[in-house]
Amino acid sequence: MNNQRTIELDYNKTSGKLNTTFKECIGAGRANEGLRADWQRQLAMVKQDCDFKYIRMHGLLTDDMGVYKLDEQGRNPQYNYQYIDVLYDYILSIGMKPFVELSFMPNYLASGDKTVFWWKGNITPPNNYDKWASLIENLVTHFTERYGKEEIKTWYFEVWNEPNLSDFWSGTQEEYFKLYKYTAEAVKKVNPEYRIGGPATAGNGWIEETINFTEQNKIPLDYISTHTYGVKQGYLDEFGTSGTILNKDEWSVSGDVIAVRKKMDSLSKQNLELHYTEWSSSYTPADPIHDSYHQAAYILQKIKQIGNAANSMSYWVFTDIFEEAGPRFTPFHGGFGLVNYQGIKKPAYYAYAFMNKLGETELQNTDNYSWATKNSNGDVQFLLWDFTNTHPGDTELNQTYYIKDLPSKSKGKANIQISNLPKGDYTLEIYKVGYKHNDPYTAYLNMGKPNQLTKDQVSFLKEQSDGKPLKEETVKIKANGVFAKNLSINENDVLFVQLKKQ
Repeated sequence: MNNQRTIELDYNKTSGKLNTTFKECIGAGRANEGLRADWQRQLAMVKQDCDFKYIRMHGLLTDDMGVYKLDEQGRNPQYNYQYIDVLYDYILSIGMKPFVELSFMPNYLASGDKTVFWWKGNITPPNNYDKWASLIENLVTHFTERYGKEEIKTWYFEVWNEPNLSDFWSGTQEEYFKLYKYTAEAVKKVNPEYRIGGPATAGNGWIEETINFTEQNKIPLDYISTHTYGVKQGYLDEFGTSGTILNKDEWSVSGDVIAVRKKMDSLSKQNLELHYTEWSSSYTPADPIHDSYHQAAYILQKIKQIGNAANSMSYWVFTDIFEEAGPRFTPFHGGFGLVNYQGIKKPAYYAYAFMNKLGETELQNTDNYSWATKNSNGDVQFLLWDFTNTHPGDTELNQTYYIKDLPSKSKGKANIQISNLPKGDYTLEIYKVGYKHNDPYTAYLNMGKPNQLTKDQVSFLKEQSDGKPLKEETVKIKANGVFAKNLSINENDVLFVQLKKQ
């Protein structure tokens, strides 16, 4: 990008409805965390500002949710959905829906004792596939009785999580497909219109194999789900000890999504939905890029590049209340969340909040690093960014690079010109995320990185990231209908400009 970036728009020239796959779904750690008051408060806040439609999490069937045991004789299954009801009632009460990941194995149904994470999710195949199918059928029947079949038709059921990693599935691919078959048939037995899919794999794995398996065996498959992350090596690193390096490839993450969509289309699956049920810059909850102001521009860049290649891109995750490695000991630790433990909004939060402020109709726009929209009130919204991958590459890890105070260099000016705006008075609002703007991590560094925050420090950091407009003024649009604005832009800045008709 040169030092003068000109973006010319015409209020009357549109390119259709804005694609909102970015807010279809959001991730969360495990189901049991969703019973916490602070988790629920944060989800309500995120829903209000970012308007995610679905939420997906691990561990719905893990023993801490109290779902399954055998009677005293060790023979007959006992089902209990009281914890799930509390969680799902809450999710539905705030206008969201569950994207139901069916995992991990209840201990009474497990064929072994291999587990993953601090909270010990059992990752072994069932000791009895019929009993597993009965559990799924009973659970889905319970959902139908509680919420009604029309509601459940809008949900997604997903079989397991990352079965192509031995850390998440101790069985073989063949055993996963057997699990998939029993699960899909159990769900469809309750109602053939309920949606089931998978393989929920790490790194775009097993997609062709899943399509082939379900076709050859006439097993239902309503959508494909998989995961992708933007760092160069490895898959699971719950403690963040191996170290990660942000991929320098301009098309990391987005290139994967586009390739998978093309692959599915080549297999004559043009109408099969594609859901990325996890994605982010990095797959470890100990990666400081998640806290950095660079993350906001990164998110926008990837979502823009992906376009309509996927039906949803579920950011992993909404909150740092996330205990795969156990409770974390500092307020900023590179956690996945859009918000930290204390509910301090990270730059990533504003990437989603700003996208959610965009209008429903997109304006024609040849700039690859922005969206321009209008809504039915006649307001115009403009979201632009610079993404510059300043990471030095293989010589340094994210874990040492993104914990530094990283000032941003100027990228010159962005000149926005809009023609044919209806005449009248508008309120102009300009919002910004960037170095020391809605950038609580840099403020935390400058505080001396305290391991524990006082109430005053929490208030201070929330003020540093309150998302208030940088500028607010009245603008008069004359009969010629022209609006022009020159904005300074730095590396990894995100700017949101809104013209509200008075």
